[in-house]
Amino acid sequence: MTASENFNFNREIVLRISPERKTIAVEEYKPGGIIAAKNISPVELYYAINGSYECVSCLSSGLLPEHCIHVSMRNTEKTLILWNPELWADVSYNEKEYLRFPIPRLVIGIRILSTGKVADCFMGVVADGPVSEELPMYHYPFSNVYDSGKVCTGNNVMPTYKNQSGLRNFPRYLLGIPDNDDYYSCNHNRMGLEHGALLEHLKDKDPSYYYTDVLIPNGRTLNDFVTGR
Repeated sequence: MTASENFNFNREIVLRISPERKTIAVEEYKPGGIIAAKNISPVELYYAINGSYECVSCLSSGLLPEHCIHVSMRNTEKTLILWNPELWADVSYNEKEYLRFPIPRLVIGIRILSTGKVADCFMGVVADGPVSEELPMYHYPFSNVYDSGKVCTGNNVMPTYKNQSGLRNFPRYLLGIPDNDDYYSCNHNRMGLEHGALLEHLKDKDPSYYYTDVLIPNGRTLNDFVTGR
């Protein structure tokens, strides 16, 4: 068998596929009618083609907002998962404001269109520890969040962000939307309190109190939240 000398790729190459033998014959036609031939496996052909391909383009996420722990992209939209760094927020319920209200550790998913407009969002409560796929999650103890994690924003218009990095402000915007009793469940806190009573009970507590006395595990992990399971 003659070794290939087609270093400048100007010679004719023929591939002959044999399904029965599960091999591929590679024939290189050289000057003077000489043929160099070699049998290879389909796997070898795959690695030869894959190794010769050089990608000249890539997808760019753009400048990501602070505390973004995951991003997935499609042609016309992106979904970003933010690790909310804040454990306090200004919230309101039934026209009553709670300034600097303690909150548990939240992760927030944001589906944003190519125009920069937020299409919808998701929210979940996660253990307050280092980020990892197996970090346990809990039922959201308040209202306006489906069991799937999707947030019901009612008639509130979702913002548009000219610069993607500005999404770092979205958790504060989301938590500032006036709250009500939609999708609230007493079964999502250990004490079985109604919504208003729960807020009154928590208003002077430290955020760590959620993990010792309030939250109920929902059997999911951070990876489940990220992947939409």
